[in-house]
Parts: sequence; structure tokens; C-alpha cells
Amino acid sequence: MASVEIKGIRKLYGDVVALSDINISIPSGSFFTLLGPSGCGKTTLLRTIAGFHDQNAGRIEVDGKSIEGLPAYRRDVGMVFQDYAIFPHISVRDNVAFGLRQRKVLASDISKRVADVLEVVQLGAFADRMPHELSGGQQQRVGLARAVVIRPKVLLMDEPLSNLDARLRVDLRAELRRIQRDLGITTVYVTHDQEEALAMSDTVCVMHQGVIQQAASPLDIYLRPENRFVATFVGACNFMSLSKEGGQFSLKSSGARVFDAAGFNATEIACAVRPETLRVASGHVTPSPEEIAIPAKILDVSFIGREMEVLTITDGGEQLKSLARPDPAIIELANGSSVTVLVKRDDLAFFEATEVGRRVG
Repeated sequence: MASVEIKGIRKLYGDVVALSDINISIPSGSFFTLLGPSGCGKTTLLRTIAGFHDQNAGRIEVDGKSIEGLPAYRRDVGMVFQDYAIFPHISVRDNVAFGLRQRKVLASDISKRVADVLEVVQLGAFADRMPHELSGGQQQRVGLARAVVIRPKVLLMDEPLSNLDARLRVDLRAELRRIQRDLGITTVYVTHDQEEALAMSDTVCVMHQGVIQQAASPLDIYLRPENRFVATFVGACNFMSLSKEGGQFSLKSSGARVFDAAGFNATEIACAVRPETLRVASGHVTPSPEEIAIPAKILDVSFIGREMEVLTITDGGEQLKSLARPDPAIIELANGSSVTVLVKRDDLAFFEATEVGRRVG
């Protein structure tokens, strides 16, 4: 196991800034995920750690030692790629043994280490199979076994599950996390899938336009996003318009006072609420003391198994989406039916009304 320190990394492609002053501290043995949309810089950062790209500024340390100037093959990192990158013409055993043979490890040691790691990834019975005889999930585990058998200090994974179908991704992400914990290996993982990042990680680092927006535990990223981009990229949000009078902000949809923010105009503050925190009730409902009631009408109700998605429109024309456990009384309502959308005051969040506006309440 080894810690990773990334200090002031900057990467340019011509005049384009791909990475801007990246500073990250990754504890030894942790599962650290780089999350963000395409083009945000997460894969560039991963490949810079691996030694495939040279940064324009900054330094990277592994276990307290700089890896500046070291070629990729001397950085003591393992890499798992999106497209598996296993050799199609040799067996599973020989694929996994490849890196050890390159390092001129003794044949007797190679045999034991390959057998051990194949058991860890639950492919011991498939050692003599060819890659085309394996499923996509099994091929990806071969790629993982080949990366960890060399006993790297750091494991780097570049969207390794993106080519798999949805159900297999869910199953394999649990397997990857189990293997990582069993091995205790420091892991840097790249994905654009928010659910995957939240489910697997000790720390999630959200990136946008080459800049770290927030790095925190999955719970903090979701419940306490530091800016509007993080709030909207990780999960879904409803945004409601505000009006201002004498420094007090009120919801236009209900008139309820919700926020005191001197120095801002109403157009400079965005009010956000997660769909799963909204409660939809039929007809007119009196809210509890901690709730706000918003009159609305049903636009659409979707029953999607373990939950229902209810789309409503307020009297002011704002659409609000809620997610909740299925309720036959709501599912059976006709479009246009009058309802009350209820939200707890503590579930409202307020951001500066720009793409990456900071949280203000």
C-alpha cells in the first residue's frame, strides 16, 4: 500500500488548460474516484499519474517519493483499461503472467502468484481458457488480475465497467470493491457514472473543466455539495425561483420565507431540492411546522418498480419532480389533478445562480 500526493499539477494542450492546479492527497489503501463529465480532465489526470502524459507543472509523489521523470513501466502502478486490453491469442494464465515475465520473476514464483490472484478474482477454474471463451465481466477480471499480480503500489482504473451491460456493472462493481479491500491496494478510479462512484468509493473527487469542484466522502458529496455543479451532476435537483423583500427570500411558488441573504438579488440565488425529499399528497394538505406546502397539478406519474416518479407543475409554471415509494393513491391520479407538494425547510439548499456557484445556505 502507498499514499499518493498530487501537488499543483497543471496540464496544457496548446492553449487549452486540461488540468488546473490539481492538489489531491490520497491515503494509503483507500478507494479514490475521479468523477465528472466527458472532457473534465479525469482521464488526463489518471494518465499523468501513470506516466503516459507529462504535466507542465507540479509533482506527483507515491509513498512520499517523487516519481518525476520515471517512465510508466518504472512507476510501480497497475493499470486497468476500459477495453480490457488483454491479449486475445494467449490463455488467461499467460495473460496474467505477462507482466511478471517482463519483470523476469522466477518461473516458480510466477506460477504461484498467478494462481493466487486468479483465485482472488474468482477465475481459478478458467486459467486455461482463451479470452474469447469468457464473458465481458470475466475478461475485465482478467485485466484486473494482470494489473494486481505485479503487486503495484497503486492501482489505476480507467472506466473499467463502461463497456458492460447495466446489471453486470452493478455486480462487478461490488466484486471490484471486495477485491480492492482484500488486497488493501491504493486505487484511483475514473468514472462518469455517479451511482458507481457513490457506491464504491471512500472519497469522490468531482471534476469540471480541469478543476476539482469538491473531494469528500460519498455522503458529503451528495448531502452537502459545495457548489451548484456538484449538486446537479451528482444526483438530480429541482430548482425553484425566489423573490426578495427586505433581505428575505421567499419561494415564488408558495410565498414561504426560506432564506435570509443580505447582499444578493433574487436572480443571484438558486434554491435546490432533491426529488426524493419531496412528498406529493392528493388535494389540499396542511403542512407540518417544518414543511412548506406548494400547490401544484399532476403532469405525469411513472411507476418504475421500487419507486414512482411524479412530475408536477406549480401555479407559477415551475416543474417539480419527486421520487418516492409507490403509492396507489398517487399513481392512479389523472393528469391535471390538484396535489400539494411538501418539502421540509431543512432539505432546501441555496447556491449562487451560476454553473459552479458556491453554496450559500
